Amino acid sequence: MAKRVAVIGAGVSGLSSIKCCLDEDLEPTCFERSDNFGGLWKFSEEPKDGMTRVYKSLVSNVSKEMSCYSDFPFREDYPNFMSHGKFWNYLQEFAEHFGLLKYIQFKTTVCSVTKCPDFSETGQWNVVTETEGKRASAVFDAVMICTGHFLSPHLPLESFPGPS
Repeated sequence: MAKRVAVIGAGVSGLSSIKCCLDEDLEPTCFERSDNFGGLWKFSEEPKDGMTRVYKSLVSNVSKEMSCYSDFPFREDYPNFMSHGKFWNYLQEFAEHFGLLKYIQFKTTVCSVTKCPDFSETGQWNVVTETEGKRASAVFDAVMICTGHFLSPHLPLESFPGPS
């Protein structure tokens, strides 16, 4: 029986984590609190749930050769430095090519991750989630936290005098 892995977040790291799990014959379940994958790369006019997003005119400052997945290069016709829309399209192509979307539970918030009572013997984790007001609990052999470091913006406004 394949080991079960909880992947928290379906952005750039979450998508690659799902694929790596599949490559290693593990059974991933990805929990994504929004209604789509791509994390901060999915542009939205109105940011939701306090999530940081790209801005409308963003163009990546990292070349496509340095920002692609090692086993899935950008198409030749993509520009070297691309808009957020092109980058999100690339993520969509990656997810569809490797069949990753079926492993993602959208609109699902992870409420807690705790060691199971028998953790010292099993190494298992209890993951509590909430989807549309309904809570669920599941046991996993491993947990990958792929929420990124831009999840909660920190604005140290008290350190900068002037209008805010």
